[in-house]
Amino acid sequence: MSLIKKIGFLTAFIIPLLAILGFYLGGYWNYMAIVFVFLLIPIADWLIGQDPENMTDQEALIVSEQLYYRLITYIWTFFQFGFLIWGAYAIADSAMEPVALYGFVLSFSLVTGGIGITVAHELGHKKTKLERFYARVILMTVCYMHFYIEHNRGHHVYVATPRDPATSRKGESFYVFWFRSVIGSYFSAWKLERSRLQRKGLSFWGMNNEMIWYTILPILFAVILTFGTSVYFERIVWEVPLFFFAQSLLAFTLLEIVNYVEHYGIVRKEKSPGVYESVNPMHSWNSNHRLSNFFLFQLQRHSDHHANAIKRYQVLKHYEESPQLPSGYPAMILLAAIPPLWFLWMNPKLKNWERAVYNRTN
Repeated sequence: MSLIKKIGFLTAFIIPLLAILGFYLGGYWNYMAIVFVFLLIPIADWLIGQDPENMTDQEALIVSEQLYYRLITYIWTFFQFGFLIWGAYAIADSAMEPVALYGFVLSFSLVTGGIGITVAHELGHKKTKLERFYARVILMTVCYMHFYIEHNRGHHVYVATPRDPATSRKGESFYVFWFRSVIGSYFSAWKLERSRLQRKGLSFWGMNNEMIWYTILPILFAVILTFGTSVYFERIVWEVPLFFFAQSLLAFTLLEIVNYVEHYGIVRKEKSPGVYESVNPMHSWNSNHRLSNFFLFQLQRHSDHHANAIKRYQVLKHYEESPQLPSGYPAMILLAAIPPLWFLWMNPKLKNWERAVYNRTN
């Protein structure tokens, strides 16, 4: 892999640096990270263009084992943990005006959700206990630990079928999808965990139930964070739990709008009642826009990720036959937030995908 690409994956750290700088500059500077993500990156995506380049299988074998790429995700885990502690300190130590406060929390969630959950997603798919532990730590900081269960054992099995709450449906707005996915995914994780415990002959109401831990740990973390800042500032810092849960809500909302974009309207063919064709690169929306892929650890090469979930981010492939998004995720998120524009832009593309699938299977 070229040196430019190696360095490119470090660009994710620009966003938290902008959030921190915006806080210390104060006022409207707190929106600096938001402008960067939702204005400058889409413009740069348009100017720089796409990257359809794929490695050879031999190159991918070598690059996938290089420690450098894993180290970036490991470092992010510790960074996010420290970033959240700094955020709690910043909230407790300052009296921001409402406009600045909104900008700070929004910018903060771009870091913990936009980048952090992306890293957790990458780590959660890997086989090593260390990487999976890091994934859970990150998800704890955004109150979305059940994602570790539901995404791996639910979403990747049932994607593009009616059984998957995280697959957005044709004609469904993001706001309707948000409720269905957030609530449905949480209860789906409980069902999946119940099935796992039953297979192992373990009690549902016991220490082995991961969902009990995943529900309690974020709350416990918020209590510890609040207690620590309260002791430090010698007062009850009530702002910290509000900040923690607000940034968590925004962070996993960002995850869900990305889910919405990645799978909008895509369905797998039902071969017989309840039995669907295998997942292939046609079953997720793809984007090869170079810059936004750096920031998101190539999450936008989502078609290959679903076809080969265990693949490391640095070796994900582009598939020409996959349905292609017109831009990277930052621009598509803005579009998804305005349903009439989203339907106007994406429904014709979805119709083209449906036509292409029909032609391939007939």
